[in-house]
Amino acid sequence: MPRASREQRAVHHDRIITEAARLVRELGPDGVTVPGVMAAAGLTPGGFYKHFESKDDLLVQADDAAIRTRADRLAALVADDPATARERFLDTYLSTAHRDHPGRGCPTAALAVDVARPGVADAVRDRYVDGVRELVGTLATLRDDDGPAALADLATMVGAVLLARATSGDELSEGFLTAARARLADPS
Repeated sequence: MPRASREQRAVHHDRIITEAARLVRELGPDGVTVPGVMAAAGLTPGGFYKHFESKDDLLVQADDAAIRTRADRLAALVADDPATARERFLDTYLSTAHRDHPGRGCPTAALAVDVARPGVADAVRDRYVDGVRELVGTLATLRDDDGPAALADLATMVGAVLLARATSGDELSEGFLTAARARLADPS
């Protein structure tokens, strides 16, 4: 069987990262396995080490991809209409769609509990913290603030999503999202 071309290898690499980013947000780092990621990407596990040094390397790259996706979405909101970007971001972040589909959502909320656990690789935790810093910086820019209010905004947003996911199926779940949106609606 011929070896994959460089172009095909790049396509495979991107597919692996995309699936790993989704799975790590759905299952957490401990729930992600090399065979599971490779199967989700439609590839055999044997090719994994042609793309990554280790599972931790995969997790860092997957977290990075999820962070970039979130940043790109937020940048698109700002480019579309800077005056309403914050409101639209809050509406999207504090939505039932975000609650119900963590694999397509924000890695800050999806990985908060997992990254706080002992045993997470330093590189994974470091990339997560860098992503949180990036998001705080963007939120500060959206509210024209020096940072403390953006920290509170992010804590409210992530907390609301975590609690909404934990209480999904109960009226409390929608209540957390609605209350957080109302609290954050006034950026002053």
